[in-house]
Amino acid sequence: MTSSVTVRRVLPCGLRTPTAVLAVFGLLTLIVVGALVAGGTEAGPADGWVPLAEGGWHQLALVIDFGGEPVGATVLVAALAVAGLATGHRRAAVLAVAGPGAAVATTTLLKPLAGRTIYGPENLSYPSGHTAAATAMAIVLALLLVDRLSMRRGTAMTLLVVLAAVAAAAMAWSQVALGAHYETDTVGGFAAAVAVVPATAWLVDRLAPSQ
Repeated sequence: MTSSVTVRRVLPCGLRTPTAVLAVFGLLTLIVVGALVAGGTEAGPADGWVPLAEGGWHQLALVIDFGGEPVGATVLVAALAVAGLATGHRRAAVLAVAGPGAAVATTTLLKPLAGRTIYGPENLSYPSGHTAAATAMAIVLALLLVDRLSMRRGTAMTLLVVLAAVAAAAMAWSQVALGAHYETDTVGGFAAAVAVVPATAWLVDRLAPSQ
């Protein structure tokens, strides 16, 4: 008598194709926007429409920004990893660290290639690492919820896209409102996470033990 083992994937089979499409969209966006802003030293035609934050809005922007700083991001990533372990989903715990890590590493590697700067030649700005980190963590959270709530594909993808978009929009606003990035830098950060995290999730499922 043989016993069957249900493999608990971090990226359910039903989400492989739609997240692959999303990843391709992210990659193309990252490349196209990067090509348009490469070598730039000031705001482009699509930038400059978000005003700098003042007063209470400035404080709110700083709070959101903290989630992308090393200490804040570490706390959030740790919380996601603990949530994965607490629910017995070890692959999700691995993705909680690997997904945001891969997204931020991608933006770090691409910044010298794009060569776009803000407020001086030493401040490389495209793509935004903060926005990539926030988007990546939102995707991981969505996948945790999809697993926990056993969602169908349509509902799961809607949740993933909405959480990623909301997290990216909030962090993007904070970065532009604080003067740390141009608007198009944050688009690149969002695109980087959308391109990298699904691929990282696929790798985790591919390389992880079946039990």
